[in-house]
Amino acid sequence: MRRHKVLRLKEDFWLINSNRSRVKRFTKNKQNKDKFFEYMFIDSGKIVGVLGREAPLMTTREELKVDTARDVWEKLIAQGWRRTKPVWDES
Repeated sequence: MRRHKVLRLKEDFWLINSNRSRVKRFTKNKQNKDKFFEYMFIDSGKIVGVLGREAPLMTTREELKVDTARDVWEKLIAQGWRRTKPVWDES
């Protein structure tokens, strides 16, 4: 049985790698037009200054089906990534 409690579709979720140099934000695509599948964005960023004082440099954005995004989340957790508080605003 797969556990998918980690990614509820109501809010953003953030991960940071073990050496605190990269972050990922998982967020629902609220403007999705697909009637059969829900999608999430995975934004990746590189920490360029002091975490919390400067926003990370956004490097990539992927759009994946929710199940695929959950798989990515679980793989990152297995690699040592951990949940963290939001590190950049929506702006």
